[in-house]
Amino acid sequence: MTTTPAIRRLIGTYAMLSMLTVVALAVLAGADPGQATPEAWVRGVIVAGTSMLTLLFATRAAKGDARAALRLRIIVAVLLVAFTGVLFFLPLPAWMVGEQAACAVLLLATAVLIFRRPQTR
Repeated sequence: MTTTPAIRRLIGTYAMLSMLTVVALAVLAGADPGQATPEAWVRGVIVAGTSMLTLLFATRAAKGDARAALRLRIIVAVLLVAFTGVLFFLPLPAWMVGEQAACAVLLLATAVLIFRRPQTR
């Protein structure tokens, strides 16, 4: 699997969104603490950290690192399951449910690209 520019853009957008979420949590902690719950903080920080790992694996896979490509496939699959679980079972503020759903959509699009069979000519 080679990491295409589309895959890198999707993962880059996911990473940016997750980092902006941590910034939003910091702002909301002072402005509206009810929107920056402990569950939101834990989830936000975990997602931001895993998004950086995902970006690292995508960058290395783009340079031809087969192990990074494998790690990218694994982490995307695991994250999709985690996002699904969070959306259904973790009480989060409504704005963060939307953010988590957006991250899940970005990861689903990434999964479609990285798990599809190579086209033969």
